[in-house]
Amino acid sequence: MQSIQAMIPSPTVSVFRIGPLPVHLYALCIVAGILVALWLADRRWRARGGLPGQVSDIAGWAVIFGIVGGRLYHVITDPELYFTKGKHPLDALKIWDGGLGIWGAIALGALGVWIGCRRHRMDFVAFADAAVPGIVIAQALGRWGNWFNNELYGRATTLPWRLEIHNLDVVTGKAERQNGHPVVLGYYQPTFLYEMIWDLLVAAMLLMLDRRRVLGRGQVLALYIMGYTAGRFVVEGLRDDHANHILGMRVNSWVSILVFLGGLALFWHQRRAPRSVNTLAEPVDPDQPAAGPNADGPAETAGGSVADAPDVAGRHAATDRAAQPQHLDSEHAVSSVEAAQRTDSSATPPDR
Repeated sequence: MQSIQAMIPSPTVSVFRIGPLPVHLYALCIVAGILVALWLADRRWRARGGLPGQVSDIAGWAVIFGIVGGRLYHVITDPELYFTKGKHPLDALKIWDGGLGIWGAIALGALGVWIGCRRHRMDFVAFADAAVPGIVIAQALGRWGNWFNNELYGRATTLPWRLEIHNLDVVTGKAERQNGHPVVLGYYQPTFLYEMIWDLLVAAMLLMLDRRRVLGRGQVLALYIMGYTAGRFVVEGLRDDHANHILGMRVNSWVSILVFLGGLALFWHQRRAPRSVNTLAEPVDPDQPAAGPNADGPAETAGGSVADAPDVAGRHAATDRAAQPQHLDSEHAVSSVEAAQRTDSSATPPDR
């Protein structure tokens, strides 16, 4: 009788087709993360004084720059996967096969957000504070794409929650088979799962602290930076796949340390800062009627609508001309009365 061993299975298919169109499950996970991040960012941005629709204005900048940055970081740090003998340089453009470096995605994605905020007169730091909880949730959802691609796993292990990894062909999106069964490469630490759980915990921490405490301007961003990099450093220590090293440590581990220190410095520097709000644009209450010449319909004046303004101005001018002599006579009369009162007061002693 064959014993059943505990493990986490991996998919044997990462692509399905709708007619002639291939749909990569990795890409669907990325898209799902983006949608959740936009929804949560919109809610939090409006609570900070932003206007409806502004998050959508920034989304295009962030997504395009983020995808380009993530792919560039991956290709630059692992060039031997695309530019050595027997490799195809054009494969560097196939982002649907996996390979987005999170550091490049965050760096260029932040640049895209900064450009978008400047173009739409939005406060960049306030927007970052509003967006980072959704971003880390998007990162958690994106890790399921690694699971579909049978990637981002750690060292070999015999733990009950070990991850089964197949020899997956990224071109066909199917696991290679022998005798009708998918080829299993081995059983490894499920680092994709560790990072996914950690990202969700970081998101919950950010939302809770931002609701219960008055975090200074930029401190939500700083906590995200410190929280994510701390978990990523631990996960990198469990991985045993191909990676470039500096002084015996993986490149991503060094980046985690440096970025964590940057987040710590930002958090300390902003410890006395007020809560971030969108100070560059005042929110508009849609329930309040608009006023002034840009309101719906003609603007009202003291004498009627804007169409009657010439007649009103003429009547006011005539009234002013008619009232001017009376105004001068009134001033003369007041002066005569004051002079008579001074004469009476000098002649009559005050009452005792």
